[in-house]
Amino acid sequence: MHALTRRHLLKLGLASGVIAAAASTPAKALVEIIVSGGNFVPLPIAIPDFASSDPAFGAEIAQIVRDNLKRSGLFVPLDPASLPSRTGDVNNTPDFAAWRGANVDALVMGQVDRGGQISSAVRVWDTQAAAQVAGNQYGADPQSSRRIAHIVSDAIYASLAGDSGYFDSQVVFVAESGPKANRKKQLAIMDQDGANVQVLSSGAALTLTPRLSRDNGMIAYTAYDDGNPQVYVASLGGKSKKLINNAPMSFAPRFSPDGSTVAFSVSNGGVTNIYAAGVNGASATQLTSGAAIDTSPCYSPDGSRIVFESDRGGQPQLYVMGAGGGGAQRISYGEGRYSTPVWSPKGDLIAYTRQSGGSFQIGTMKPDGSGERILVDSFHAEGPTFCANGRVVMFFRDAGGDGGPSLYSVDIWGRNEQQITTSTYASDPNWGSLRA
Repeated sequence: MHALTRRHLLKLGLASGVIAAAASTPAKALVEIIVSGGNFVPLPIAIPDFASSDPAFGAEIAQIVRDNLKRSGLFVPLDPASLPSRTGDVNNTPDFAAWRGANVDALVMGQVDRGGQISSAVRVWDTQAAAQVAGNQYGADPQSSRRIAHIVSDAIYASLAGDSGYFDSQVVFVAESGPKANRKKQLAIMDQDGANVQVLSSGAALTLTPRLSRDNGMIAYTAYDDGNPQVYVASLGGKSKKLINNAPMSFAPRFSPDGSTVAFSVSNGGVTNIYAAGVNGASATQLTSGAAIDTSPCYSPDGSRIVFESDRGGQPQLYVMGAGGGGAQRISYGEGRYSTPVWSPKGDLIAYTRQSGGSFQIGTMKPDGSGERILVDSFHAEGPTFCANGRVVMFFRDAGGDGGPSLYSVDIWGRNEQQITTSTYASDPNWGSLRA
């Protein structure tokens, strides 16, 4: 059985995605979560309300931080009402004996205020070692209060989980509304927790498969143009342009890691092949050929390889080839039909959808096809996407009937499945990188 262990050691790294920070010198000891598998116990953590000239605002920011850490599955935030102190104090050393007496090992003290700018400070303590883990200060514009909470969450996660966080990130998805027989599908973007939704398209044309570039600056998607799907690209919030002209049907786009190229599929006469084209008007290059249906390409994080779906062996399976095409090797050999592969940002896993035994599964495998693990098995689940640190997968599920799809997340050990609440039906998520 795998287990979560706790140990003390020197750690210098803090979370990326900070707007502005001034870090204190880390202590020589800290509590660190070591995750080696799915059967571990989340770490209890105490997060009193943040001190603030506006107590309601301080409580709001602290609750967002608690919610973020709880959703990760690695932490169990304790009930604030049960803590020795209901409000944090970043200016003084805690009474460690009192906190240890309340069975608190990891303690977060925060402060946040807003005026012309939002300012925040946070300190993370290891109560057993009576030592500070991390200390930071942040600043942001007045409209970024939730983002401050996400950045603080990332710093806490990084100091205790031995990895960068993923909370200061966004997800593009398809927002669906209206009756099932005539549903409007619009591109939208939201924070990773479902807040701050912004609709990006009018819904006049059917839009699908939104994908962000690694720097979060561009979006590629499929829109139905005169009844046929075509790939479009745009700066996020900017004017769209068709990626290539004169293709009967183009769809399923994915950016290369440097954002200069989009891989996609072109269908013509019952045959579908994978192409790549530069986002600035470079001509398309054909990467696969033959009589099969090759689709859903996704680059590896280093840009050297592409995983894709193909029925060249009789039914859809997953293959990996070089980014320039050729030399494709099959990597999936399980029962059923494999589709929608996506590479983890770390390069260690590929997630996919599998249809088998009358149900849908979300699974992962290593890039060589070994280590296959089913994370989700249900009536309808598809379209996985990894968070920035590769430890959580988001996907969508449709329960059928007169309802519509919803977004869910699950960690890479198949634990902690939960719904991401959105104001509309939602499908086809794509999780962006940490914001700069």
